[in-house]
Amino acid sequence: MYVILVYDIVMDKKGAKVSKNIFKICKKYLTHIQKSVFEGNLTELNCMKLRMELNEYIRNDKDSVLLFKSRDEKWLQKEFLGIVDDKTSNFF
Repeated sequence: MYVILVYDIVMDKKGAKVSKNIFKICKKYLTHIQKSVFEGNLTELNCMKLRMELNEYIRNDKDSVLLFKSRDEKWLQKEFLGIVDDKTSNFF
């Protein structure tokens, strides 16, 4: 499945550490696109592993992670405004 992941971490005392851990986990499974945005193809099993690892660090009362899923990347049309970063070139 094709996944776009976006996260938002509250930057309080523990926020920097949480953000660092979330970033590392996401980078392990997906391609880093922009600040807190990742995308890529995952198996159902890897998607489940990703969610489980993220749940260890996400503070349910402060932080959020959004997963947008599609059966295949070809069903999404990507449009860039501003600088086009070629990190995503393999996802066109």
